[in-house]
Amino acid sequence: MSQELYACVCAAEFPAQAMLRLRPELQSQPVAVIEGRAPLETVCSLNRPARLRGAVLGMTRLEADGISELRLLARSVEVEAAARAVLLECVAHFSPRIEEASESEVYAYVLDIAGTGLLFGPPDALTQRLRAALLAAGFRASIAVSANFHTARLKAAATRGITVIPEGQEATALTKLPLAALSLANEYAETFAVWGIRTLGELAALPEADLIARLGAQARGWRDLARGVATHTFQPIEPEFTLKEFFEFETPVEQVDSLLFVGARMIDCLIERASTRALSLASLTVEMSLEGGREHKRAIRPALPSVDRKFLLKLLQLDIAAHPPQAAVLSFTLTAEAGQSGKVQLGLFAPQTPEPSRLDVTIARLKAIAGEDRVGSPVLEDSHRSGSFRMEGFAVAGALVASKANKPRMALRRMRPPVPVRVKLRAARPASFRDPERSFEITTAYGPWRTSGCWWSAVDWNEEEWDVLAQTGNGTAVSCLLVLDRSKNEWRLEAYYD
Repeated sequence: MSQELYACVCAAEFPAQAMLRLRPELQSQPVAVIEGRAPLETVCSLNRPARLRGAVLGMTRLEADGISELRLLARSVEVEAAARAVLLECVAHFSPRIEEASESEVYAYVLDIAGTGLLFGPPDALTQRLRAALLAAGFRASIAVSANFHTARLKAAATRGITVIPEGQEATALTKLPLAALSLANEYAETFAVWGIRTLGELAALPEADLIARLGAQARGWRDLARGVATHTFQPIEPEFTLKEFFEFETPVEQVDSLLFVGARMIDCLIERASTRALSLASLTVEMSLEGGREHKRAIRPALPSVDRKFLLKLLQLDIAAHPPQAAVLSFTLTAEAGQSGKVQLGLFAPQTPEPSRLDVTIARLKAIAGEDRVGSPVLEDSHRSGSFRMEGFAVAGALVASKANKPRMALRRMRPPVPVRVKLRAARPASFRDPERSFEITTAYGPWRTSGCWWSAVDWNEEEWDVLAQTGNGTAVSCLLVLDRSKNEWRLEAYYD
C-alpha cells in the first residue's frame, strides 16, 4: 500500500461563488460576474442557472444584457480575497498539510490526507464531511481522492461531485479526460490535434521513445501525467487564521436595515468559523467605505467573548444607530478578534449574577442616551489634580477577589457636582460659609493646601483646599472640604467627611 493519499478540492467559477456566498437570495437565480472597463466589460464567471440561460464566458455586457433575468455583478478583488481565506480555512480543518493548485478562475487546494483515517474514517466518509463543510460555508466544489497528487488534481478539475480513485487505477480514471486538462501550449495542442490525440488515454498509449524524439523531454512529463504516475514534491502552505468578512454593495446604501441584513449574515459566518476552533468573538471592528472617499470605522467590544448571534447583532444595531455613517455606504467590512469564553461555576447559595449579554446591551443603550464619555469604568489619571479621572470601556477581566473585613475608616463623600458656597474670611482664613440652604460657623480650619498645574494648556488649575469643622445654628456638626478656585476666585463645597 502507498503511504501517500491526496484529496483535491476544486471550486470552479470562483468569482461567481465568492459574490454569491453572502447573497443566498441570488444563488438560485442566473448570475454572471463581469470585469473590465465600461463599455468593454466581459463575463469572467457565471453560475449554472446563467449557463442554462445561454450565457457564456467572454461575452460582452451588451450581449449579456440581452439575456432575460440575467443578473450582472461587478467583480470584486476584496470579496474574492475574503472568500478565498474562508475556503482555505474550511479545508484546513481536515488536514494541516495543504498545497494550492489554483489556475485562472478556478481555486483548488490539494490536501495530504494520509493517516487521517482514525479521525475522519475512510476516504468516502472524509469527502462527504468535507463537502458538507464546504456547502455550509457557501461553496460548491468537486473533490477527487487519489494516491497520486496530479491524478487527484486533474480529476477534480475535470469532473463534478466526489470521486475516489482506488490505488493502481489512476490511468483508468484519467482515460476519458480531454487533453485540454493538461493546459498545453497552443503549438503542442495543435500538434496533438493533427495526430488525432484528444484524450489523456490516447496520449498515454503513445510510445515514450517516439514521443520524446518528436516533442522533446517535456513530453515524458505529459505522458506520465496521463498515466497517473507523475511524481510531485509536496509544498504545503501555512494559512493565517483571520476572522474577516467583506461585502461590496452594487449601489450605495443609505438604509440601516440593509446594513444590518448584511451584517447578520457576516456575524453568522464569523461565529461558525470561530466555533470550529472552540473560540468566541471578543470584539468586532466595523469599517465602511462611504461616498466621497471617506471612511467610517467603529469598534465593538463586549464585556465577555460571545458566540450569541442575537446579542452581537443587537450590539451592532445599537452602535450603528448611535453612530450612523455620514454618507451612503459603498462597502462593508466586519473583522472579529477571537477570544476564549470563560465559564463561571456559581455556588449553591451565591446570588445569581446578570448575564453578560444583558449587561452589554444595557451599557450600549446608556451610551446612546448619556454619551460615549459618560458610561464605562472610571480610571484615575496620572496627575496631581484632585479628582482627575477618565472613562474607559467596561470589561470583565481577572478573577473576583474576596474583600477582607477591615476596621471602619473615615470616608470622603464627593459632591457631584460641587456645591457653590459663599465664604467669609477672618485673618485670611475661612470663618463661616453658606450654601443654598444653611449657614455654618467654622470652628476649626486646616490648610491651606495649594495645588496648580497645566499652566501651558487650556485645562490649567490653581486651587486652595481647606479641611474645616463647622456647626449649624442648631448645633449640628459637619466635617467638609472647601476649595477656592484662585483662577476664578470662587469657593465650592467639594466633599463631606463621614
